[in-house]
Amino acid sequence: MIIMTVDRKTKMEHLNEKASKEVLPPPPPLPLVVPPKYVSTGSNRNPMARRTTGTKGRRIELVSNHFNVKLNNTADHFYQYSVALFYEDGNPVEAKGIGRRVLDAVYSFYNAEMGSKGFAYDGERTLFTVGPLPGTQLEFPVVLENLSSNRTARGGSPSEKDTKRSRRPPQSKSYTVRISYATKIPIQAIFNALRGKESDQFHEAVRVLDVMLRQHAAKQGCLLVRQSFFHNDPRNAISIGGGVVGCRGFHSSFRATQAGLTLNMDVSTTMILKPGKVVDFLLENQNVKYIREIDWVKARRMLRNLRVKTFPSNIEYKIIGLSEKRCRQQTFFMKQRNADSPSEPIEITVSDYYAEYRNHQLTVSHDYPCLDVGKPKRPVYIPLELCELISLQRYTKALSNLQRAKLVEQSRQKPQDRMNSLKHEMKRTNYGADPLINSTGITIDNSFIQLEGRVLEPPKLKFGNGVDMFPRDGRWNFNNKTLVEPKQVKHWAIVNFSTRCDTDSLRRDLVRCCKVKGMYLDAPHSVIQENLQSSRNPAHVRVELMFEAIKGAFSSIPRFLLCILPEKKNSDIYGPWKRKCLVENGIVTQCMAPGRINDQYLTNLLLKINAKMGGLNSLLSVECLQSIPIVSKIPTIIFGMDVLHGQPGRSDLPSVAAVVSSRKWPLISQYRASVRAQALRNEMIDALFKPVSPKEDEGMIRELLLDFYQSTPQLKPEHIIIFRDGVSESQFDQVLNIEFEQIVQACKFLDDKWSPKFLVIVAQKTHHTRFFQPRSDANVPPGTIIDTKVCHPKNNDFYLCAQNGPIGTTRPTHYHVLLDQIGFSADNLQELVHSLSYVYQRSTTAISVVAPICYAHLAAVQMGQFVKFDDVSDTTSSHSGGGGGASSSGGGGITQIPKLHDNVCTSMFFC
Repeated sequence: MIIMTVDRKTKMEHLNEKASKEVLPPPPPLPLVVPPKYVSTGSNRNPMARRTTGTKGRRIELVSNHFNVKLNNTADHFYQYSVALFYEDGNPVEAKGIGRRVLDAVYSFYNAEMGSKGFAYDGERTLFTVGPLPGTQLEFPVVLENLSSNRTARGGSPSEKDTKRSRRPPQSKSYTVRISYATKIPIQAIFNALRGKESDQFHEAVRVLDVMLRQHAAKQGCLLVRQSFFHNDPRNAISIGGGVVGCRGFHSSFRATQAGLTLNMDVSTTMILKPGKVVDFLLENQNVKYIREIDWVKARRMLRNLRVKTFPSNIEYKIIGLSEKRCRQQTFFMKQRNADSPSEPIEITVSDYYAEYRNHQLTVSHDYPCLDVGKPKRPVYIPLELCELISLQRYTKALSNLQRAKLVEQSRQKPQDRMNSLKHEMKRTNYGADPLINSTGITIDNSFIQLEGRVLEPPKLKFGNGVDMFPRDGRWNFNNKTLVEPKQVKHWAIVNFSTRCDTDSLRRDLVRCCKVKGMYLDAPHSVIQENLQSSRNPAHVRVELMFEAIKGAFSSIPRFLLCILPEKKNSDIYGPWKRKCLVENGIVTQCMAPGRINDQYLTNLLLKINAKMGGLNSLLSVECLQSIPIVSKIPTIIFGMDVLHGQPGRSDLPSVAAVVSSRKWPLISQYRASVRAQALRNEMIDALFKPVSPKEDEGMIRELLLDFYQSTPQLKPEHIIIFRDGVSESQFDQVLNIEFEQIVQACKFLDDKWSPKFLVIVAQKTHHTRFFQPRSDANVPPGTIIDTKVCHPKNNDFYLCAQNGPIGTTRPTHYHVLLDQIGFSADNLQELVHSLSYVYQRSTTAISVVAPICYAHLAAVQMGQFVKFDDVSDTTSSHSGGGGGASSSGGGGITQIPKLHDNVCTSMFFC
């Protein structure tokens, strides 16, 4: 299949030219009319180059988990080959996981035919060599025995192969391997990139090196997950319950940096199933004590596609399902083995078969389903008690909150412990002993890269009554301080779904705490308790019944509701409750969990309430003085953008895109949100610009720009700063040429004479670079910034550790400046990013990434709850302060996110 992309402008010009030459019938009406002057220009933007590095801040010595790489063999090429695997009947092999074993067999038995040349195989359809193979088209027959056996029979001439086939043991399979030349990649491309001449060949060359690392790990029997590898070592296991284990391993990848080519190695964790007996796994997975309590519908879903080993035969199989009947009832036809003459197959139950022919009386599983390890039309039944899960099988479903908390708690490592783990792994891995890696001329240093960082001063914060202070170690508190802009809360109520919360005590303590913080909180109009009988209903019914009680208690809709949830976390009440308040009734609401409630808890609660009601808790001093370089002098709007994808295994949930924008310039501490649903797993936001007529745009950007214009008396922003989260380096071009292009079009659509200047920054948190203080077990101090040595050799990027990391090892945020038309100096931009980590209104600590991005993530999560907890969403609104959008997979209906009520659409409802 060939997929072609056509530039929209070029396509329209072609259609116009064609129309002038022939008479065409009138076209059908189009659902979308895009004026030609707003069509994409088709310009191809690339990330900008670095101009200068920063100078501000206290100098600090650091080391990083990058290791210098020297590459001596620049005259040779990597050769890329396509790999195709076929069964003996000529059909292509589609099963995953078998390719590496087949290629290992090829290497073992056909080494001479391949010129005694090692290769790196990516596990799918590509292999690489250093220098060429003897031919451009190679073909090898291979016979593999059952997966539990390490013996592999070599193919030969047709007559020999027929002999092998007749003698091969049961469960063995024949394959044909075809290797075809594809292209060659110069190793010199790596050096060119390090000198600032980056090209696609560089990325391909580094990919070859990364595949070599994976091959090296595969030879050691590791589980491979992208660029990470995991040993089968019980000491690396972190039990988190539910039959799931966190397996600690290591990430390794090559990076182009200012220090040259480096190997980035870091500790990594993936989820695997706890190996052992299948029965024991199901009991732990479903948290039951006895096999009779197992939910077999859930078990069937959980076990599908898992691999098991039977005993005592020690043969591996893949589970395709469960038998419809119990072992003692499930029958199959068995061929009789008669030396004199064949006889008709007999029907026998699984239990009887094992008792009579395998001399094994089933004790545990005869009253329960069997595992089906055959084919859909040819089932093969094996009792549960004779199977155990093999090790290193990934678990890809979503973790529960409890599992996630256990994983985070047990996988933390202090900086020095992490450094020691990496040093030990570098020695144990011993890349220098791998002949294929050696053939590239690569040598990898075992010492951490040394570099210099800078620690920026924290910004001064302003509180109520003119109080100023500098945060200390990235933290501050509201002891003896008041909110800078408190809001009065009146006409409100407490709604209690919990039986474990003392609402009388809560009401008194909340009013007292508000008074201390300078916030005006009237006594609640009423406290509405859920009826005990109602608590047995589904979540959405409980919410409806509660709102009936609220309407009975109020003559008009309350302005604010404090909701006490029945459980601490992941309450199924949350989604329906938020939707009922924010969408249908326009009521600001704050949820809280029952449990230990002290003054610190109440203070944190009040910070959220005040922000949602339109107040401000603290401000940057430079924000009040209007002395932020560039931003305070010229009208500026700040966008934060993020996309939230559905949970693993939930293909019915759409992805949710959120954009937040600053309000009331010159403030940069107050935001509002616009949210849309879009196609599942689509990372690029597709609703930034959505013209539905020549004069009407229902996109997110127009909505936010109009809000800025209204909240900032009749001013259009001349500068637009965009922070984007959640995209990889391979998607930077799409951010510039798809998303940024939509934003430019949205601006032109509002006013084609208006030309604001833009700054586009991507923030990455899911990377593997870490920084350590060489002679200290403490984390790097908050405000540590690095823009040399391990940064990109050409592009404009830097690392910032804005947060205090008291536990574990601090993860820096990696900022990439893709575009800067405004002209920030390195120091001014880095200080602005640092300051935006201190304006998060619901916290009294600096956060790890700028507040606009955090707010965008919170807005996406909260609006996503509306879809998650609703079986059917019949809202068809296409825009909102969190509006509707697209998506469902598989050609089903469109899942919409409903429009927020006008009363709350401009609020910080997500705070």
